[in-house]
Amino acid sequence: MAPLGKATSVELDKSSNSTDGFKVFRGNVDPEWCVGDVPNGGYVLALALQACIQYQESTTHPDPIHVTGHYLQATSLGPFEVRVRTLKRGRGFTNVLADLVQQNRTRITTHMIFGSLEPQPDSFSLSPPSVYARRHPLHVHPSNAVLTRMARPWKFSHHIKWAGDPHLRAQNLPDHPSWKSVNADSIGGRGLLWGAWVKLQGEGERVTPASIAFLADIFINLPGLLPRNERNGLVPSETWFPTMTLILEFKARIPPASERHSASTIGLYATGTFMGEPQGRHDSYLEVWTAPSELGHGVETKGWREQQFCLATATQMALSLPMTVNASRAKYNSSKL
Repeated sequence: MAPLGKATSVELDKSSNSTDGFKVFRGNVDPEWCVGDVPNGGYVLALALQACIQYQESTTHPDPIHVTGHYLQATSLGPFEVRVRTLKRGRGFTNVLADLVQQNRTRITTHMIFGSLEPQPDSFSLSPPSVYARRHPLHVHPSNAVLTRMARPWKFSHHIKWAGDPHLRAQNLPDHPSWKSVNADSIGGRGLLWGAWVKLQGEGERVTPASIAFLADIFINLPGLLPRNERNGLVPSETWFPTMTLILEFKARIPPASERHSASTIGLYATGTFMGEPQGRHDSYLEVWTAPSELGHGVETKGWREQQFCLATATQMALSLPMTVNASRAKYNSSKL
């Protein structure tokens, strides 16, 4: 039972070598990083990503650029191995394949692209002060944000704290002006919104590329944002939202801690638009942003948004299942250990 930095640690099995076609990294799935009784999808993707980062760290392509994870079967607590191999190495990018394996069964299969996020001279970047540049989407500075509770069956909730953005949540209310123009002749709704400042708890905890995989999978999704009369009986706190696919695109390296950037706090912004069959399948889009200070600290200064930037974006497909399915999957997997 460990904070996220330790809970995502993996070690190279030095007995594995290139003659096997892949290298093997080993670790243990920590019991605290679970939703109900099943490990969080972003957390287990972080384990595979951390293995690939260590696999690539001494190369000219040390930074994850793009990560695609397909969840074939729910993971379980206990030992795992990540089998990593190079698919293609080019001048600008390296394609890496990695499978997270337990009980000789592949639980997650991934395809990752590595490169360098080091800024290049004379390179083009769409950023402020351009009016076309994306700016920080949260309305409240982290120093003024009010903590909100996590009404989810998350066993890791004591390892993080967050402050939801009330301005974004207000836009989901049925009486908000943005919905009044939606009718049979309009182009349709713009989806539901959510955002929050999130801080990793624990001494020495900091945001890393691997932890971004986890952070990109903790948010209030579309079923949880719907007004109660639109949920058709679904109760978010009694529902499991297992991840089927999770895609990450890293935009920039994580900046060192400074007066402009926090080491342990990030901003999340999420939208959800579609939900339907089979099994309550729904989509999510999420942005991970730097934070100008730690949650609950710092001083708001003019123009603080233009000093921040997006670290990563994520898209995901997930299901909506009763929590009883979560418990049964965990029980079945543990019986196979």
